[in-house]
Amino acid sequence: MTAPSTLEVAFDPADDGHLAAVCTVAELFPVAASGLMSGIDKRPADGPVRLLTHGVLGDVQGDREHHGGIFKAVYAYSREVREAYARELGQELPDGFFGENLVTAGHDTDETVIGERWRLGGAELEATCPRTPCGTFAARMGERRWGRTFTAQGRCGAYFRVLAEGEVSAGDRIEVLSRPEHGVTIGDAFRGLEASQARALLDWAEASGTVLYETLVQSALTVLERAGESAQFPASQRSTGRGLGLGMGL
Repeated sequence: MTAPSTLEVAFDPADDGHLAAVCTVAELFPVAASGLMSGIDKRPADGPVRLLTHGVLGDVQGDREHHGGIFKAVYAYSREVREAYARELGQELPDGFFGENLVTAGHDTDETVIGERWRLGGAELEATCPRTPCGTFAARMGERRWGRTFTAQGRCGAYFRVLAEGEVSAGDRIEVLSRPEHGVTIGDAFRGLEASQARALLDWAEASGTVLYETLVQSALTVLERAGESAQFPASQRSTGRGLGLGMGL
């Protein structure tokens, strides 16, 4: 596999964003390096799919230490970006191939602001954090250096938590209910925050009482410390999302 050059991605300005497909696990994918069976092999569902607090109904995570939890309940990726990869790599990458639950069209998931809220069908979601490429993703792509390629492109897709459970279907419109003024996007967090972005994100979360994904908090605090700024954030507002109850708490 040859690493793609900078991806050329175009979004239809006439499309204000909708779900092109909703994907669920088709069959378990064996990962030789870890010995685990992964749920990364997702394919479009024929009808409505229910989004639950802890994830998509029927979804599977082989590695629950690093995947799943309420902050990573639903993963969305732009069809336009995945198809740009397919053109550059010269291979078929159908809907769901990256392990995404929600395939968006007309909407750049990397430009989703952290804390942004969507209504899709009967569900409401909140954007939480970027996707970090793992060994399972590399195995799925058949390229051990895939993590480096994916990271270099800066196109990670967005994880969401489910605020209101409900059914979603292909064709549902993406309705943005609210967008925080801090302006820090999922893509910003994936590519690396600047000190001003880290401060804006943490200040917003503390003021609004929003619980942030633990790794995101750690990254923001590290950026601020390196910039020589005072860096603190309440322990009660940072979580892996995989604890007791709703997963709030380390």
